[in-house]
Amino acid sequence: MNTVCVATYNGEKYIAEQLQSILSQIKDEDEVIVSDDGSTDRTCEIVESFQDKRIRLLHNDAHHFKWNFINALKHAQGVYVFLSDQDDVWMEGKYEACCRLLEEYDLVVTDSIVTNELLEPIEASFFRFYNSGKGLLKNALQNTYFGACMAFRQSLLKRAFPFPKTNEVGHDIWLGLVAEMTGKPYFLEEPFLLYRRHQAALTKLSGPVLKRSSRSLWVKLWSRVVVLWEVLKYLAVRRS
Repeated sequence: MNTVCVATYNGEKYIAEQLQSILSQIKDEDEVIVSDDGSTDRTCEIVESFQDKRIRLLHNDAHHFKWNFINALKHAQGVYVFLSDQDDVWMEGKYEACCRLLEEYDLVVTDSIVTNELLEPIEASFFRFYNSGKGLLKNALQNTYFGACMAFRQSLLKRAFPFPKTNEVGHDIWLGLVAEMTGKPYFLEEPFLLYRRHQAALTKLSGPVLKRSSRSLWVKLWSRVVVLWEVLKYLAVRRS
C-alpha cells in the first residue's frame, strides 16, 4: 500500500480535478489522505462526493499549510508516500515512475510543467526555472525540494520526525534535507505534474528566483540561518 497526502484549504475550484488525476493512477489498496484546514467553501463536500474507499478526509485546525501537511503525514501508512497540492494535476505515469525509482532511492522529485490556472504552459521545466537539483548546502540556502513534485519512502518520513517547530523550515524542505543527510535523493528530469499557478497560489513564479516571494531580504536571510541551524542540530543528534 502507498499513500498520497493532500492538504486542502478552500480548494473547491480545483480539488476535484486533482483527485481524479490521482485516483486514476493509484492502486485499489492505496490510500489518499486529505487533511482539510478548516475550509469554509465546498472543499470537504466535494472530497466526500467521490465516495471512494481509498479517500480518508481528516479535519484539521492548524491554520498553516506546513502543519496541515504534517497532520496528513502522521496518518500515512504507505510504504511510499506522495505529497500533493490541492490545485495541480498529476500527469499520466507519475505514480509508476516514482514507485520504480523509490525501489532504489529514498526520495524522488519529478520535474513539472508550470501552467496558469487554465493549465496553459508558462514554463516547460520547473527544474530549469528554479535550478533544481541535489545538494545539502545548495538546498539549505535556496530550496528546490517542492512537495507537489515529491515522493519518498516511509522510512525517510520516520527519520524526518519530529519536524522543526519553526515555520521557517517547510515540511518539504525538511524531507529533502533529511534525504540529503541520511539517504539518496533523486531528481527526475521528466515532467509528471501540471504545476498550476494562480492568484491564490502560495509560490509565485514571476521574475528572478530571488523575487519569487514578497518577503524582505532580511527575512529571507534569517530563514536561511534557521534552516542551517536545524540541519546542524539534526546532524549533531545523529552523531551523538
